[in-house]
Amino acid sequence: MGKEKKGKKRLNKAELAEKITGFFQTQPDQTFSFKQIFRALKLTTHPLKMLAIDVMEEMAWDDFLAKVGENAYTLNTKGQVQEGVFVRKSNGKNSFLPDDGGTPVFVSERNSMSALSGDRVKVQFFARRTNHIKEAMVIEILQRKKETFVGKLQVEPEIAFLITPENLFVHDILIPKKALNGGKTGDRAVVKITKWPDADHKNLVGEVVDVLGTAGDNDVEMNAILAQFGLPYKYPKKVEEAAEKISAEITAQDLAEREDFRDVWTCTIDPKDAKDFDDALSIRKLESGLWEVGVHIADVSHYVKEGDIIDKEAQKRATSIYLVDRTIPMLPERLCNFICSLRPNEEKLAYSAIFHLDENAEIKHFHLAHTVIKSDRRYAYEEAQKLLEDNGVVDGTGEPAPAPDKEGYKGEFAENIITLDRLAKLLRKDRFKNGSVNFDSEELHFDIDEKGKPIRCYFKRSKDANKLIEEFMLLANKYVAMQVGKVARGKKAKTLPYRVHDNPDPQKFENLRQFTAKFGYRLKSSSTKGATARALNALMAEVEGKKEQKMIQTIALRSMMKAKYTTHNIGHFGLAFDYYTHFTSPIRRYPDTMVHRLLTKYQEGGRSANQDHIEELCEHCSDMEQVAQNAERDSIKYKMVEFMGDHLGECFDAHISGIQSFGIYAEIDENHCEGMIPMRDLDDDYYEFDEKNYCLVGRRHHHTYQLGDPIRIKVAKANLERKQLDFTLADDDEGKKAQKTLQKPKSNGHSKGHKRCR
Repeated sequence: MGKEKKGKKRLNKAELAEKITGFFQTQPDQTFSFKQIFRALKLTTHPLKMLAIDVMEEMAWDDFLAKVGENAYTLNTKGQVQEGVFVRKSNGKNSFLPDDGGTPVFVSERNSMSALSGDRVKVQFFARRTNHIKEAMVIEILQRKKETFVGKLQVEPEIAFLITPENLFVHDILIPKKALNGGKTGDRAVVKITKWPDADHKNLVGEVVDVLGTAGDNDVEMNAILAQFGLPYKYPKKVEEAAEKISAEITAQDLAEREDFRDVWTCTIDPKDAKDFDDALSIRKLESGLWEVGVHIADVSHYVKEGDIIDKEAQKRATSIYLVDRTIPMLPERLCNFICSLRPNEEKLAYSAIFHLDENAEIKHFHLAHTVIKSDRRYAYEEAQKLLEDNGVVDGTGEPAPAPDKEGYKGEFAENIITLDRLAKLLRKDRFKNGSVNFDSEELHFDIDEKGKPIRCYFKRSKDANKLIEEFMLLANKYVAMQVGKVARGKKAKTLPYRVHDNPDPQKFENLRQFTAKFGYRLKSSSTKGATARALNALMAEVEGKKEQKMIQTIALRSMMKAKYTTHNIGHFGLAFDYYTHFTSPIRRYPDTMVHRLLTKYQEGGRSANQDHIEELCEHCSDMEQVAQNAERDSIKYKMVEFMGDHLGECFDAHISGIQSFGIYAEIDENHCEGMIPMRDLDDDYYEFDEKNYCLVGRRHHHTYQLGDPIRIKVAKANLERKQLDFTLADDDEGKKAQKTLQKPKSNGHSKGHKRCR
């Protein structure tokens, strides 16, 4: 009988069970005798062997192991097989998301088959052991989400590596020297995987397909963000050549086939650095006393024909991408900034939604028409806003300009802008009365110097000039959708891409209701969209100015569903519209181009488009919209970290913007830059995560950190490679001593902003 070595700790039952579990899971198809198991686990003493046999018998009772004969076991792999998506975590706590929307299932690293986040996989569930979490093993990788990866090259004498900032891989990506394509140490590069891991080789092998340039250079880092998300950072030469051949001439036939608005006063209102003017407004008083307002949209589909080389590239991109310091357009520059752009004092082709409104902004007539226009004035939002305020408009009150004095309104074309503003405010008031949700948001902006470095960080809130344009765009999108979708009972509407927004997630909304009740607020839940929206608006109005405002707004926003494109109309909850589409931005959104083409086809008496084909395009556009937004967020994170890197050691007022089991997210009040305070730095107590109440609670002293709480932070680290800011809590003395202001001289560069998309 063997004896235990002195000083060696004996395994307890739980530890031995873990060793046995791991042993069988790494070799799921093998059968092992007792002798083989004892030898593999180095169980040399009789008590340990007997304990192992007891453990395996219990596992067999749990159906985790299957007994083979008298003295052998194998893993019970008769569990359910499912397909879904794999999610990799850097801490090894990977998970499997079933296609049926079920609960995520844990997948250990040894059972992952080197799957990466987003890969479609087939898994087999292990028979569940008593008091253990459900676990699965990847048995097949069905489809890789990505085949190219972005990182920094490290070139050694014999081999090269790609180092990725996200810690995506357990093992490095190896690059043979002959596959470097001119890349050198310190270069940011795009690498395509040529060989995936298998049983014999743990490393991925790849080849450099593009060297972006030296890591740290602004253009290189912005292109790296695009490449990371599989987005284009170059325009194909053949597509640009095709765009150069398109004639900008408006022919006599074009004029004969269109309604002529060239003599009707028209303007555009856009961000000050915009070049792609895809919408314009016209206004005139009719003999009937009604106001005619034209919402004129660039007629992209006149120039870009379905199926041509430009259309295929636009369809693939699906959207323009707005990074912090640049726009990556959906269409070639010649089209989006010149031929299609509704530039001032140039005749342009448009597709227009024409409205006749009375003094109360009630719609008395609507029709769609292909038109020719000539914009009289191009306004930046700031210019239009100043014109309104110079004539007595107080921003944010919802009130129009007062009546003019005997000299009239101040400013060129002031009466037209003021009338549009008055009508827009009536439309907006009516929309909220009908249940549209009022979440006023702020957009983060950066002033950038000539080298791409952020020198000022601030946020903007939509003002009346922004809301003027937004309201008429919403109106056009609504009426276009009604034109196709609203049909007599018994008739089937023709196919159209709708922009839909489902009701709030019921469980999240109930959590919001229970949470706000603790602060004395009463949020009524309802089965009707309008009542739910009105309850949310009432809550937002009630919390305004209160210390819990940001916290409740954040939780309310998280209860909302994402808007998407689909041919199956369910209405738009956030806007309280039964019918809604995207018609007003075909220069930068492919669904709008689809809508233009279908409207033209239906106006000419054409049959309904193939719904399956349009639905497939809708799904693609929704996916690409999300990818583009993720890239935009990553560019913002990069600039945040770059900007705050100049403020290490300084302290700022902030509020808690997120709570997780691993730490606190805090957002600086004056500039919205967000960083994390790791749980390990909260060393005055042992804190536990209360997910239901959005807080951390100290076990001994019961101090809490709750979503929305004001705190004082110190900037500790700025990791540009991983786009992460680390904060620590600042004590009172330190905070007062290190307090700084971030206001800097205004840049000679520019900041990016664009119209919001609902």
